[in-house]
Amino acid sequence: MYNAKYVIVGIIVFAVLFTTPFWFGAGSGAYKRPDVVLPKGETECVEPVEYMRAEHMQLLNTWRDEALRNERRVYVSSTGKKWEISLQNTCMKCHDNKADFCDKCHVSNSVYPYCWTCHVAPGGNK
Repeated sequence: MYNAKYVIVGIIVFAVLFTTPFWFGAGSGAYKRPDVVLPKGETECVEPVEYMRAEHMQLLNTWRDEALRNERRVYVSSTGKKWEISLQNTCMKCHDNKADFCDKCHVSNSVYPYCWTCHVAPGGNK
């Protein structure tokens, strides 16, 4: 190969340029969750907190399907407790401020759910 030294230099330059974003982001640390305003007092959620953080939209979609399509209005949680399938009457009883609870996570993750096209958005105590 006549141009081997140029090819090797090109590969090294490419590797440096390609990995530059990783090097700049190496010290930034892990994802920091937004500071949401949690419900006051001792409240019990329909499922454990870690499950709700990861799977709440799947749970809400399941609730929507069960309530509207299958006419089932009771959800049995993993603990065996029965809950009314209702965003307004179950979830929003404790999480009563959309701006301080829902929006902080959704906006920081660039997620814009369509819940509020049908449901009345709670405003909290302002």
